[in-house]
This record gives sequence, C-alpha cells and structure tokens, in this order.
Amino acid sequence: MQALKAVPSLAWVPLFILWFGIFEVSKVVLIAVGVFFPVYLNLVSGIRSTDRKLVEVGQVNGLGRIDMVRRILAPAALPSYITGLRRLGAWLDVRDCSRADGRQQGLGLPDAGRADDWAARDDRVRPAPFAAAGKISDALLVAVGRRVLVWQDDFASAQAKAGP
Repeated sequence: MQALKAVPSLAWVPLFILWFGIFEVSKVVLIAVGVFFPVYLNLVSGIRSTDRKLVEVGQVNGLGRIDMVRRILAPAALPSYITGLRRLGAWLDVRDCSRADGRQQGLGLPDAGRADDWAARDDRVRPAPFAAAGKISDALLVAVGRRVLVWQDDFASAQAKAGP
C-alpha cells in the first residue's frame, strides 16, 4: 500500500487512459485513487490508535467483532477519518483530470490545448475555482465533524465551550 501511495496521481494518467479509455471512467478512477489513500491511511491510523483499555472493556463485556467495530473502533477512529477526508488532494486530481484528455472543457481551463502539451500548460490553470471548492468542502467537513464529534473531549472542544 505504501508503494502505491507514493506514486503521484499524474503518473497513473497514461495507464488509466490505456485501461479505461480517454473519457470519464479513467477520470473517475484517477480521482478515486487520489481520494482512497489519505482516507484509508487516516482510518487505519485511527483504528490502530484506539485506546487498548476501551477494547479490553468491550471484550470483558462480551462484544462480538461487529459490535466491537460499531461501538468502540468506529467512534474512536471517526476523528482520524474526518481528518483524512479533510486532507484530500482530490481537488488537484479534479484539476488534472479536467485537462487529461486535452479537450477544452475542464474546471478553470478554457483553453487546455492539445493532448500532447497539456502537462506543460500549468500557466492556464486558474486557482480560484479550486480554492473556492476546497474551502467550501473543508468548511462542510468541519461543520459535519463538529456535529458528529460532540462527544469528543479534547482541547479544541474545551476552547469552543469556554468561549473567547
């Protein structure tokens, strides 16, 4: 997994075009690969950092595997999962996909040029749509995280309760 994670998303573009064609399927797969690793690695990290005492309490109370995941591991890993969602590089992948086929349609790229020189046309990328989309998606995830993680007792939640 670590070896696949180290491969830059743009390196997958030629392979995905060969495997899935030049149209939408290869773009969706590229975005899925870009989204998968940050989310997966943060989720695994959250599960592995679950307090051992919580797992032992679940075992003592006779929780099965499914109940252990539902009642202990999933809630304990949820903050890391949300962090993984916030760290997504998917907007960069969307930018890359929007010009991977060299057509003139794409986010912020009204003149992408020919397929053989799209990688050298970074000067035509307009960052505003990606910055706005990134900020909006991050704000939505922060709001969802606040609602879902109301039970969390950490420094940030204590500061929010204390006020200015």
